[in-house]
Amino acid sequence: MAPGEAAAEKKPRKSHIQAVNSKTVTDMMELLQLGYVTSVAATAGCTVERVSADLWGMDLAFVRPPATPLEEEVMLLAALKCTTQVTPNPVRDTFSYQFTKRQYFDHLAKPRRNFKSILIVMTAPTTQADWTEASHDGLLTRRACYWKHLQGMHVDTDVQRPSVRISTSDIFDAQTLIKLMDRVDRGDPLHG
Repeated sequence: MAPGEAAAEKKPRKSHIQAVNSKTVTDMMELLQLGYVTSVAATAGCTVERVSADLWGMDLAFVRPPATPLEEEVMLLAALKCTTQVTPNPVRDTFSYQFTKRQYFDHLAKPRRNFKSILIVMTAPTTQADWTEASHDGLLTRRACYWKHLQGMHVDTDVQRPSVRISTSDIFDAQTLIKLMDRVDRGDPLHG
């Protein structure tokens, strides 16, 4: 078998997605989630600062400006993951998300002295054309983002693609971001 034939026989990774353009669908999933979290941040009075080099497993930082010039900003790091392979059922307490690489989990689970971090998982329909719908009332983004704080979680070192359970009640919205920023500001645990 020639080298090109082996590659041609491989099934495309995103074949289950009905994409507008299969070559750009992964980038579009990132843009969809970035639009969602940026809208949430704006509603919560925070900015979104993208991390330009993915060296620490974080994609962005939420920053809440200080109330006065003498106070400090509040910052929360986030790793973004968007998937079409999970459809959370709100009747169930949790759903499972599996990391594609061990290092993504490790970056979120490691102890942090300074900046806290969260995982934000967005679930999207498999048909790209269904991701959003506009009307005079606004823009509807199909499905939602959910958040989880992983610091201190342990998974056996042999597991290369760890899974985590995410609560279906932990939808990432403006009120949630405000509460998380308040906890960071006070030095409180993020979940609880």
